[in-house]
Amino acid sequence: MFPNEYDVIVVGAGHAGSEAASAAANLGSKTLLITMNLQNIAQMSCNPAMGGIAKGQIVREIDALGGYSGIVSDETAIQFKMLNKSKGPAMWSPRVQSDRMRFSETWRDMMEKTPNLDFYQEMVSGLLTENGTIVGVKTSLGIEIRSKSVVLTNGTFLNGIIHIGDKQFGGGRAGERASTGITEDLINFGFESGRMKTGTPPRVDGRSLDFSKMIEQPGDEQPEKFSYLKSTKTLTNQRLCYMSYTSETVHNLLKEGFDKSPMFNGAIKSSGPRYCPSIEEKINRFADKDRHQLFVEPEGWNTIEYYINGFSTSLSEDIQFKALQQVSGFENVKFFRPGYAIEYDYFQPTQLKHTLETKLISGLYFAGQINGTTGYEEAASQGIMAGINAHLKVNERDPFTLNRDEAYIGVLIDDLITKGTKEPYRMFTSRAEYRTLLRQDNADFRLTSKSYGIGLASKERLETMEQKQKESDAFIQFFKNKSISHKVLNPILESKGSAPVKQMDKLYKPFSRPNITMDDMRNIKEVDDYVKGHKLDREVLEQTEIQIKYAGYIDKEKANADKLNRLEGIKIPENFDYTKLKSLSYEALEKLRTVKPVTVSQASRISGVSPNDISVLLVYMGR
Repeated sequence: MFPNEYDVIVVGAGHAGSEAASAAANLGSKTLLITMNLQNIAQMSCNPAMGGIAKGQIVREIDALGGYSGIVSDETAIQFKMLNKSKGPAMWSPRVQSDRMRFSETWRDMMEKTPNLDFYQEMVSGLLTENGTIVGVKTSLGIEIRSKSVVLTNGTFLNGIIHIGDKQFGGGRAGERASTGITEDLINFGFESGRMKTGTPPRVDGRSLDFSKMIEQPGDEQPEKFSYLKSTKTLTNQRLCYMSYTSETVHNLLKEGFDKSPMFNGAIKSSGPRYCPSIEEKINRFADKDRHQLFVEPEGWNTIEYYINGFSTSLSEDIQFKALQQVSGFENVKFFRPGYAIEYDYFQPTQLKHTLETKLISGLYFAGQINGTTGYEEAASQGIMAGINAHLKVNERDPFTLNRDEAYIGVLIDDLITKGTKEPYRMFTSRAEYRTLLRQDNADFRLTSKSYGIGLASKERLETMEQKQKESDAFIQFFKNKSISHKVLNPILESKGSAPVKQMDKLYKPFSRPNITMDDMRNIKEVDDYVKGHKLDREVLEQTEIQIKYAGYIDKEKANADKLNRLEGIKIPENFDYTKLKSLSYEALEKLRTVKPVTVSQASRISGVSPNDISVLLVYMGR
């Protein structure tokens, strides 16, 4: 029925599991993906969208590494927006509205075409170990499947409980049963577990809505795409999204259900995502606000189903319905299904190494919501890293990790394993101290060659990246070397309210001014001739402009990163005895013994470890 032994078994086929299985298989590992329902591979359980603030950067990074999320997003997009375009490029974040059903279908199609990847539909109910090492899994039918490594990506299914008002029932997602057995095994092995909560809004019938009463939310006039590969498609037409608002009437109706709300009556004891609160939490927490935005998003090209972004709730279905009827455009609304909250088990991520391998069991990896994160993108990024490292471990190769100055993925994993989390962790640009370096436009420059080096990113990806880099570097040199008369420059500068120049100058200087754009520069014949003559595409033009305009900021951030990276080079032995350091504070001693940082730099980021503690550590390491 199964081979004698797999290299990698991935449990769960959500966004983390799909990326983990694909990465391991593409690297050459004999891989098995086990899930409770093969019809729901990479299911968009919540909003039908990929990307967003900081999340879009993560999808670009997954793509640069050779993952599938960006490709699938491009192939199934129904709307594209580059968010934060009014701010600096470090804040630009791509986002697509996706066709939910085609997204899952495309993922499955790509995975079925991936060599070395097998599939099996059943619930994994336990783990097999020998002498502190994972050796396989056990299914609910009692089947034991042997493996050299296992990646757990169980999402919200571990002992999941769904809440709608005062009703509770087991489930990992609407219409699907919860997963049992794994949590109990892990606790017996000595792992620390906890509970978290997330929620989702009602889905409604678009035919029952009056969109004329809502505000249209179109996509970008010139949509871009996620994948750096030239072969993925760019949108030529897009579906509209819409926006409406709640009101005091809506809020008062929702408050009528607070006595039965699991959020307020004690039924839900776990923490939910602070930055994506339910509508009842918003009303309670922001009592001074008389309205909140609701985004009305289509679930696909042809479906009539709509997602009500901003109305996540666990209130009773009758309260949800009555309140939503009072929203402009929803007077005759019909429900496909009500919103609900779900509680599930997670495991404190400080129990993991940078590779996402557990410290307690060799060869066992965690990725996704099991680590306390929320969001498809956060899960997928952990999945690809766990899949890569499971393959490398099996083949006795060096692990693959990313530093905080190399990727948002590096920031996310470092935050998790160093600080842990007591609420669902979501990525934000503010979490990255080197966000000027970690832009969405340069993820391929940062990561593709690294991934190619371990065998995941294809030669096509590498050559595409190298060509883009060569063209942008050459164009930058053109601006540095080309001199233009002030008579040509000044009309352009003055039209933008910028101070004129008094003599001939290199193009680089006026272009570096914040209010002068590439379009302005292309009004100069020599620049436009260069672009057309070299057939430069939008990515190269954007990269050139960013590199010229933000050169000073980029160089400063690189210098800061280099200083801190010196601490990354100071390794701490794996079983280092911190009790030797008599001058350490008691809190630092406890935190360092628990987290077991790999480097002094990581130790410096642990909450409760002071600069004085780091000085003590540095003195000892210096000896």
